[in-house]
Amino acid sequence: MANEKKTIQKREAETVDKVERTRAGKVFVPPVDIYETDSDIFLVADMPGVDEKSIDVMLEKDVLSIKGRVKPFEPEGFDLAYGEYEVGDYERSFSLNEEIDQNKIEATYKNGVLKLCLPKAEPAKPKKIEVKYN
Repeated sequence: MANEKKTIQKREAETVDKVERTRAGKVFVPPVDIYETDSDIFLVADMPGVDEKSIDVMLEKDVLSIKGRVKPFEPEGFDLAYGEYEVGDYERSFSLNEEIDQNKIEATYKNGVLKLCLPKAEPAKPKKIEVKYN
């Protein structure tokens, strides 16, 4: 088992091309993991380099949008010799349906990770039906 080889695939960052922007620079689609429990749906988005104050989470017409702006970092007195990390903003949108209680959505951000909790509406939550015996 110690000699087994694992293949690792490089994932290219997706960029947003269909939106007219008022700010110059690249825009990336952040990778998002989606988890579901009986009562909630959780979205976990990786947005490295985003300052806490430059995150916008908006809900309009059943569309949940997340945006994060990144300030480019250039150390004083140094010239970049080689760079693999591209700097850009993040944007992603999700369509919500009536199963989500839109008034109770919560968002937290820590260490480059945005976490959203989308509580399910009461009718969408599974309910155990008691079986009565005669």
